[in-house]
Amino acid sequence: MKPPVARPTNTVSSDPDATRTPRAFAANAAAVVEPAFDPSEDEALVAPPPRRMGGLAKLAWTTGGILVSAGLGLAAERLVSDLFAANQWLGWAGIAVLALFVLAVLALAAREMFALRRLRVLDALKRDAAHATAENDLDRARHVTDSLLTIYVARPDLARPRQQVAENREHVFDGHDLVALNERSLMAPLDARAKALTAASARRVALVTAVSPRALVDVAFVIYESIRLAGAIARLYGARPGLLGFWRLAGAVLGHLAVTGGLVLTDGLIEQLVGQGLAAKLSARLGEGVVNGLMTVRVGIAAMRVVRPLPFETQKQPMVRDFIPELTRLASDPG
Repeated sequence: MKPPVARPTNTVSSDPDATRTPRAFAANAAAVVEPAFDPSEDEALVAPPPRRMGGLAKLAWTTGGILVSAGLGLAAERLVSDLFAANQWLGWAGIAVLALFVLAVLALAAREMFALRRLRVLDALKRDAAHATAENDLDRARHVTDSLLTIYVARPDLARPRQQVAENREHVFDGHDLVALNERSLMAPLDARAKALTAASARRVALVTAVSPRALVDVAFVIYESIRLAGAIARLYGARPGLLGFWRLAGAVLGHLAVTGGLVLTDGLIEQLVGQGLAAKLSARLGEGVVNGLMTVRVGIAAMRVVRPLPFETQKQPMVRDFIPELTRLASDPG
């Protein structure tokens, strides 16, 4: 009787492709993907509108303003009286200076009111354009077109785009197509210039960060450049923010950044952005310059999305990754 022999039930294949070895993505195959921000997809992503001032707050500001105005008026009256008591010519000179001061204050107040109104007009145009596109409303699209042509009537750099819109608007019979015509003709050149302003600002921030000796200097310059960039982009799209208008614009930009999410930059993300080989050669100051430059880019993008009078429909929305190659070239060749 033969002894029992164990035989395998399944045979091992000699084909090397039969067994798959673990695989991983190569470092140069990784890509930074930034999702596009579309608030229409989820209403929860839209920042709530600022709350209106309550009755008690209005009463406090009104009474406070009356008291301050009365105090300033009495102080001016005492000053003029003292000047007249000292010399009659000094009194008349004081009255003339006071009149010029009042006129200047009224002019500044009128300019601030106009700046706030222009920001509200741009916001209303964006809403009307979005409704005209969604509902294919030709009448509303024509109203948006007329408003845009009026806003940019004194802009010589937009003379040819205005002519293109004026010549083709009568041949467009869909609201969606008319808004798209405005965006391709009027917004495209402004978008290109806004991107150039953002890239130049990011480069300046990166260079100053790389050579500045103090971190406080970095922070101060980033804040200054962000304020300067937001104001330049606002003026580019037709807004004229004064002091109050700029505070409103700054609040809208910060609100947009809060809604779209902050950009958390770490050493690992820097390696993903500029490549592992380059990140290993970068100094710490150049890495900080890239980080601050990207933060400035986000401010510029937020300002574009806030101030732009038309929503992004036919034109590509600006993304942070669009500016990464230029910053990395600057980091690799600072000279």
